[in-house]
Amino acid sequence: MTAAERQKGVPPLLKVTFQGLSGQSQSLRFRLSFRIGRLEDCEVCIKDDYVSRYHAEVVFEDAQWVVRDLGSANGVYVNGQRVERAAVEQSTAIRLGIYGPEVLLQVEPTAAEAKASPPSQGSGTTIARYIEHYFKHKVDDAPVGQHTLYVRRAFQHIQTKQKRKYGWIIGGLAVLALISGIYALYVHEQVSKQRALAEELFYEMKSLDLGLANFERVVAESHSQIGEQEIRRYRARRKEMAKTYDQYLEALHVYSPRMSEQQRLILRVARIFGECELDMPRGFPDEVNKYIKRWQASTRLRKAVETAKHNGYDTAISKEMLAQGLPPQFFYLALQESNFDPYASGPKTRVGVAKGMWQFMPQTAMRYGLRIGPLADFRRPDPGDDRDHYDKATRAAARYLKDLYGTDAQASGFLVMACYNWGEEQVLPLVRSMPADPKERNFWKLLGHHRSEIPQETYDYVFSIVSAAVIGENPKLFGFEFENPLAQADSEALAMLGGVD
Repeated sequence: MTAAERQKGVPPLLKVTFQGLSGQSQSLRFRLSFRIGRLEDCEVCIKDDYVSRYHAEVVFEDAQWVVRDLGSANGVYVNGQRVERAAVEQSTAIRLGIYGPEVLLQVEPTAAEAKASPPSQGSGTTIARYIEHYFKHKVDDAPVGQHTLYVRRAFQHIQTKQKRKYGWIIGGLAVLALISGIYALYVHEQVSKQRALAEELFYEMKSLDLGLANFERVVAESHSQIGEQEIRRYRARRKEMAKTYDQYLEALHVYSPRMSEQQRLILRVARIFGECELDMPRGFPDEVNKYIKRWQASTRLRKAVETAKHNGYDTAISKEMLAQGLPPQFFYLALQESNFDPYASGPKTRVGVAKGMWQFMPQTAMRYGLRIGPLADFRRPDPGDDRDHYDKATRAAARYLKDLYGTDAQASGFLVMACYNWGEEQVLPLVRSMPADPKERNFWKLLGHHRSEIPQETYDYVFSIVSAAVIGENPKLFGFEFENPLAQADSEALAMLGGVD
């Protein structure tokens, strides 16, 4: 295509590169408009939970290629920003959903643009003349001199020997390539099987966690000695499963030596909170890093941790979480709620005023045995309100988190946070609409199916807690001077459940 044709509105060839079902990169080329989506009738079909049935359309208008969102649930993102419409430059990467697959759009150069510069004159022309004279014609062509005839016959003889020699070499290389291809396919299949087995094992651990959480509730109510023995057996089995899962991760090189310490900590914290590393959306680490930068730009985290350590809240919170079999990292949920202020009061709402370090609403507080004081409707400290007593409120909060963990959240720590933040109003209905199965009801699935319906406050809430927990694992790595407030509690948690070392 010439530049004149492009000016007349003839579309240049557009190359589209994306990852197919096999995990291999695929490329297609288009000169006409096309659609990208999950359904088979889309010209670019991508089977991914984050991709809508008809997600986006790419059209040629006003002498340029343009990508348009077709009202998708998860949106189209360019350079991290959601867009309804974007012009395709020479090379433009779009993402289908903030955690969805990436598609690379490249406008290919016209023939005139790609045309190489003409060959130079001089010695090249002389060589070409000799090639034309000695080697272009067959030996039995038009009469030639004896010298030329000898040169041509010698060249033909050498060619014949080289064809035989290189024929064997090419044949051998072809066989080796075939063997290598078969072996690569075998290795890929084995890795895929190992990955599937590891995921299955992880969600079996989550199912065991659910069973253990519910069994512990029954034992606590009955004070049964036999029940305590069964709980120990449960935990021993769980530790063995965690050990096997870690072996799978090692075999799959999930925690690669080439991985940065920051990436490793993000994976570790996700695992601590009950999310599977192998099932993690591609964009999740980048999103956590955005929230880490927010903490780095503020003094809030440092001051809150100093307050907690000074008053012994880190020890008290860790103790109550571990007593409920929960990760001590839920410590950072109290930070997000109140900055560890035991007398904090939230805004007045139609269901009352949230109070205390854990910001309990009156109805939830009473459900977990906390007494509501006479100043419940006022935004001020109340000595007669148990929510303002951090020790009582922390015990109640640990029980509440454990109940969410063992029921609606299906052993997903991230879902526990989302439900705690805005559960009764908007999040719980979304959570309960998903199957009651840890593999089908977790934070990754919630984002995949309901990202546009999750309140931004809840989204920020979860990522703020997770990013704070990542920083807390190694504060100095992120430029903070305090020590890990949960170092001792982490060791206890590891001894209790195993894994994520």
